[in-house]
Amino acid sequence: MRTRTLFTACMIQVIVLCFLFVPGLWAADPIVIGVPTSTGFLEGKECLKSVQMAVEEINKKGGVKVGNENRIFAVESIDIRDAAPGVPVPEALLGLEKIILEKKPTALVVGPFRSEALMAGMDIIAKYKVPLIGTIAMSPASEGKIKENPEKYKYIFRSCLNAKYLVKYLAGTMGFIKAQYGFNKVYIVNQDVAWARATADIVTKVYFAKAGWEVVGHESFPTGTSDFSSALMKVKATGAQVILPIFDMPQSGTLVKQWNSMKIPSLLAGFISPLAGPGAWNTFDKKIGGAINVNFEMGSAISSDKMPLAKAFVESYEKRWGSKLEAGHGPAPSYESVYLLAEAIQRANSLDADAIVAELEKTNREGVMGRVQFDEGHQVVFDMDPDKSAVAAVFQWTEEGKRIIVFPTAVAEGKIELPKGLTAIKQ
Repeated sequence: MRTRTLFTACMIQVIVLCFLFVPGLWAADPIVIGVPTSTGFLEGKECLKSVQMAVEEINKKGGVKVGNENRIFAVESIDIRDAAPGVPVPEALLGLEKIILEKKPTALVVGPFRSEALMAGMDIIAKYKVPLIGTIAMSPASEGKIKENPEKYKYIFRSCLNAKYLVKYLAGTMGFIKAQYGFNKVYIVNQDVAWARATADIVTKVYFAKAGWEVVGHESFPTGTSDFSSALMKVKATGAQVILPIFDMPQSGTLVKQWNSMKIPSLLAGFISPLAGPGAWNTFDKKIGGAINVNFEMGSAISSDKMPLAKAFVESYEKRWGSKLEAGHGPAPSYESVYLLAEAIQRANSLDADAIVAELEKTNREGVMGRVQFDEGHQVVFDMDPDKSAVAAVFQWTEEGKRIIVFPTAVAEGKIELPKGLTAIKQ
């Protein structure tokens, strides 16, 4: 018995020594990816799930190789609540700094929901030198800061659509509407937040003022507003043929209900967050036929047979989580960002922040959204051809509850149709 006990003790010592000194036998610590965002909101929830799904896929294949080790990813998230009405930016920044200090992430993805929080948080990210690939905040002002001081702010990237590119898609859609139906009067309604204000301002100055459109009214609404009836009455009084909404708050769905119940004779075409996903049809009592909405990135709650990777992502998400994607902004770039990070780490063969940044700048990936490449402001380039750039998808709800992509032409499935009660202007 004593001999057997001594033998067992010796074997334990040998095993321990092997784990300590034989490379590969002792599992390396996981690479932590931090997700600081408003996880209580639809976009935040689905972005986090998209990140987790990408991490699971990569880990299943062995993770990423760094030096002589294969390292897996681990996800740490925190709700910074920056999208919630009344939450001050400094409170959100506390959450951003907390996850950096406590979880020691190699990189951050998704990031602040509000552009106000991103802009203020850029100095925190620069201070700790943690790469961020943002997938929700949209103000192009962050790119301006990067261009002005590239060494300080080189750690900040954005893989989602920004306000400037949103204008490009809105202008393209409005161009189709004008050419097809002769409409030229628009009423703009937007949420009173940085990205939405910037979008409304840019589309007015860059497109409407030069393309023969008359902006007959423009109103901004605080986050949390749930009654738009007074604005809709003004739309009717001004004779606007098109309403351009720009909202990402849950309450903006009320605008659609009131547009329908008040029988406003105007085409609704823009971005209303709750209108993006397939569940909107039942949420709004099947009364949203004719409404046109921009899904900011292909794969974010919508896909096309013309883009197999986007279709595969949407189907995989539903299979993994047992529910359909509903957010038209964020999930696809969040999923992509994990792969962008994994590929950058593997190319750099390092977890050093500067080395990762250098490789992220070289990104050229065929992904869910199309061809993914960053410009000098660390913004992913969006255009109209998925073989050459990332693309968004503009779709229209039919009276039967289907979503038909109408723009851009490369992925379009049909043409814009006027809802009942609205007639074209003779050319």
